[in-house]
Parts: sequence; structure tokens; C-alpha cells
Amino acid sequence: MASGSAALDTIVAKLKGSSDPKRRYEYVLWLAKKLPAPPAELSSDANRVRGCVSQVFVQPVVDGAVLHWQGDSDAQITKGLLALLIQGLDGLTPQQVMAVDPGFIAETGLAASLTPSRANGFLNILRHMQAQAAALAGEG
Repeated sequence: MASGSAALDTIVAKLKGSSDPKRRYEYVLWLAKKLPAPPAELSSDANRVRGCVSQVFVQPVVDGAVLHWQGDSDAQITKGLLALLIQGLDGLTPQQVMAVDPGFIAETGLAASLTPSRANGFLNILRHMQAQAAALAGEG
């Protein structure tokens, strides 16, 4: 199944390629460590993801017709899930971000490693990023 993002499909394939839930979890934590430090202004209410147990902030930066993302979370695993989405949605147009099918989340196999609240938070982060893209596209 294609998500609508080649980068996201690559990450999903990498996660699916591991049958060990622990290795998938470690990959997400590794992504968290690679996430660049966010600017101070990121932590605004407009960038806060609702419905997450952790504090999560994400913000699109418009570069021509495409979006680049910056974000942060106070929990490492959530930060890794955010980093996965930032990497997967980077360089897409707002319309492409809005068109990403959340079905890719189940395909990652991460559900086996995540608590239900973390899995729900993962979806909430995606939905928030899609809502931000829609607002930038004038459809929000």
C-alpha cells in the first residue's frame, strides 16, 4: 500500500522489514535522536498537538510550493514518531500532505510496540500536520 509519500513508504518498508518489535522501537528512538533542535517559537498553542499524552509541537515551514517541518516532544518515543512523520512528509506540497493515507500507520507494525494512547497520539500528530497543511492551502 502506498501512503502518498515516497519517503514515508521507504520508512514503512524499513519498519515492515523487521519482524522484531524491539528493533522497530529502537529505530523510532534513533529517529528521535536525529531530530534537529526546534526553534523556541515552536512551543506555541497553534503548534501544539491535541490528544497526545506527551507535549508535542509541530510546525510547517513553507519553502516555495513545498513544506518542511520542525517539531519536538517531551517524550522520546513520541519524538521518534514525530520525527518519522517529519521525515516522511518533508518536501511535500500541502495537497500531498493532506492526501496521505493514515493506513500506513498499521503497516509499520509499530502498533505491537505502542500503547493504545501512543498509537492514538501518532494518528493525532498526522491529523494535526494535515490540518496545518490544509490551512496553508486555504482549505482549513
